[in-house]
Amino acid sequence: MPLLRKMHSIGSAIEMEFQELPDLRVRIEKVVFAPQLEAPPEKPFPFAYFICIINDSSQTISILARKWILRDRKGEIVVVEGEGVVGESPKLMPGDTFSYNSYHVIAGDSKVTGAFFGVDSEGAGIFAKIPPFSLKCPSGHK
Repeated sequence: MPLLRKMHSIGSAIEMEFQELPDLRVRIEKVVFAPQLEAPPEKPFPFAYFICIINDSSQTISILARKWILRDRKGEIVVVEGEGVVGESPKLMPGDTFSYNSYHVIAGDSKVTGAFFGVDSEGAGIFAKIPPFSLKCPSGHK
């Protein structure tokens, strides 16, 4: 049975059911500690990540929103959600990919999960899970 999720509000209030689309995949290309990036004192560890969204389905997909969940070793959970992906709403034809990079700042080692949400060419709500990955702080800073 397909997994259904309902999003009540992202930005301008998207309210619809979302079903996982197995042929829409997310690949984590690279995650790197990036101390040259700006970070506040309470979250001094910036990490850049490089992501690729792959449309192996037979439908055109529009990515409308994302939701990231970061859990650190102390149990703090940070949820980041919003419209689009790095200021864009990519439209992926069958066989297309969308690659981008961005960054998060953290206080300590963290696990990351999440999903991208969108619609297919028939207007049905779909999502693709972001494979879980870790952000490991430099030695001596956990």
